[in-house]
Amino acid sequence: MTSLRLYQLPRQCLRWAGYRTLSTYTLRDAVQRGAPIDVHPEVQDALAHGQPVVALETTIVTHGMPYPTNLTTARSVEKNVRANEAIPATIGLIQGRVKIVSRRDIGATIALKKDGGTTCSATLIFAVLAGIKVFATGGLGGVHRGGENTMDVSADLHELSRCSVGLVSAGVKSILDIGRTLEYLETLGVPVVSYGETNDFPAFYTRKSGFKSPWQVSDPASAARILHSQQQLGMSNGTLFAVPIPEKYEAVGQKLQESVEVALAEAEQKGINRLGKEATPWLLKRVGELTEGKSLASNVALIENTARVGARIAKAYSQLAKDMGMSGPQTDNDMSRSEISTSAFRTLLQSTSEGADKASTHSPPNKPAGRLVVVGASAIDITSQANTDDPSVSLHSTVPGTVTTSLGGVARNMAEAAHRMLTSASSALEDATVLVSPIGRDAFGKMLVNETEQLGMRSDGFLHVNDGRTAVCNMVLDGSGGLTGGVADMDIVQSVSATQVLDIIRVHEPKIIAVDGNLGEDTVQAIVEHSTREDIQVFFEPTSVVKSTRVLPAVKASIDTLNGNRPPIAYISPNILELSSIYQAVRTNDLTAHDAWWRIIDDMAVGSEFRLDLEHLARRDACETNRDKGTLSFLVNDGVAQMAINLLPFFQHIIIKCGQLGVIVVFRAEKGSPWSQERTNIRSRQVVAHGKTGQSLVLKHYPARLLDVSSIVNVTGAGDSLVGSLLASLVQAPRSFQDSAELDRIVGIAQKAAIATLQSRLAVAPSLSTLFQLRM
Repeated sequence: MTSLRLYQLPRQCLRWAGYRTLSTYTLRDAVQRGAPIDVHPEVQDALAHGQPVVALETTIVTHGMPYPTNLTTARSVEKNVRANEAIPATIGLIQGRVKIVSRRDIGATIALKKDGGTTCSATLIFAVLAGIKVFATGGLGGVHRGGENTMDVSADLHELSRCSVGLVSAGVKSILDIGRTLEYLETLGVPVVSYGETNDFPAFYTRKSGFKSPWQVSDPASAARILHSQQQLGMSNGTLFAVPIPEKYEAVGQKLQESVEVALAEAEQKGINRLGKEATPWLLKRVGELTEGKSLASNVALIENTARVGARIAKAYSQLAKDMGMSGPQTDNDMSRSEISTSAFRTLLQSTSEGADKASTHSPPNKPAGRLVVVGASAIDITSQANTDDPSVSLHSTVPGTVTTSLGGVARNMAEAAHRMLTSASSALEDATVLVSPIGRDAFGKMLVNETEQLGMRSDGFLHVNDGRTAVCNMVLDGSGGLTGGVADMDIVQSVSATQVLDIIRVHEPKIIAVDGNLGEDTVQAIVEHSTREDIQVFFEPTSVVKSTRVLPAVKASIDTLNGNRPPIAYISPNILELSSIYQAVRTNDLTAHDAWWRIIDDMAVGSEFRLDLEHLARRDACETNRDKGTLSFLVNDGVAQMAINLLPFFQHIIIKCGQLGVIVVFRAEKGSPWSQERTNIRSRQVVAHGKTGQSLVLKHYPARLLDVSSIVNVTGAGDSLVGSLLASLVQAPRSFQDSAELDRIVGIAQKAAIATLQSRLAVAPSLSTLFQLRM
């Protein structure tokens, strides 16, 4: 359970004030009543923007399959949902001992702080509460054989009759009475729709049960229209979409059904069928034994298949809702990110000291060594906005408005972006990113730990400072969104000692270390010196003009050992202002007067031909589709190219963030790399010079991607997302800059990551987990 990302984790007690149809409750209602519901930011963001989301249950992990198949399948199901352009929302209960959970167990399980996987019925409850329209599972519960006498009927059916969700399954479990289940669904008013070429109702392991569905569709758009029609009419019941198992499993399915009948007979003989909910896992286990594991393969196949179909229906529903002019969430059961964050924040401030102690000593066991370590600032961003833009209203006193909280900090943002990208590439990389950042032993520190864990990220790199305050940036906006003032309390980042950071780095021995400019100069220098000794690449993110020069003491300390192959800093990602600041500081400190600097500059052989090529490139439009952005003349006229080339002895790769003018990369390619065969190509926006000792100087421009300015909702984390994406690529392929095609690919992905964050309300767009599949 702990390895699976759980997107909805109720932790105390849901209190229902009398019985009402569940669809009349909203997430806002639940939180206002004190319900401890945490919705993963990725799911929040998708729901808030009307993007497709698919709910997934967790009995597959707790009871449905043996380990490690259960975990592998759960991850595969999530991956299938993402591959079909939807967001997986895996639902479960965590805190204590694992037990199976159905509707009757929810209140007790949460109140007693137990753990549990959710069955269909419980998943339906939480899905409709969050506003998720599609739920994919393996098999629906139903009327048990002999149910006409025992009255043994699954709670799944009743819950489906009052939860307005499209449930996608491979029919009902084959151990049940399918005919009576269909009759009961009809009585409850639940539409049953076969999803396929015929209206045959599937029987879990087999494609036909001998029964017919009253309705049939064969494409996701038709299924989406059914859900949308019910939504328009305000109907509270759900819909069952029965998806047959893939055809290649049909033959073995017939034999599996024979084993099912044997298992049922044994259950009756042993009295297992009278044990209620314990009968189903026993029967599934027994079928697996009788079939020598063949049922497990079919089980995995059908749940993976329903996940694919569910994602396609969710995507079609999302598109249909947008086409119909609906914006934002497609149900009333939504709560905005800001409302959830503020509510969680208030709850956090009321947390017990016992909880704070637990957070401060948290260190997840059995984590693998990180391949990427990101060191720097993590912060809580608090934004306060007045409800009025009346100039007569003074903001020097308390006024009505909204207060929202979210996670921030340059290092944290880069780490989240890299984590999302790496996890989307491979589940084996989900723990590859380690964030090393100081936090106080206070409520804000606990909030950072809790929310970081809910993102699926590691929290074992947090450095707890006993007498420090967790970094907070508090901004006050007027009614029009203009900044009227604010306070940034970031002192804690300067308190990090080199010893603390190096102790963590030595544990992980990463391939690459990313450092943000919030750290003190001594700590940056210690990291660089250690990385040089241990052959670890350093990526420096300047953060701001003021902080950009904090890397120079490390550069100065290593200048006597400079050589043509290994500068002290492998990568740096300034904007144009930061680049200028670093260049002027280098000149002021006479670092360009050192013999080693002259030797490397001379080896690059930057002659008249290179300068002429650069002038030709400077005449190109910055954006081929929008001439209003001007040309690349700033490369020459503002000295951008000259400054970057003069810094190459200290920084091997310089990635210059130019905003709406795109990205410029300037670097020294290694001797013998594919760049040795490349030439200047103005059409491809690259200028290349080959040095005296075999290295190549490369300057390449990447135009900004097309973006509708009206879609921009946040500008704070785009640069961090770009850098985080590059870090993820470099973890997998450290030599990406040494090949032209590979460089084009990873910069293109990074630009898309930046755009995604510009269009998200969060500091890092949750969609980074779904938009990009990095190549191993």
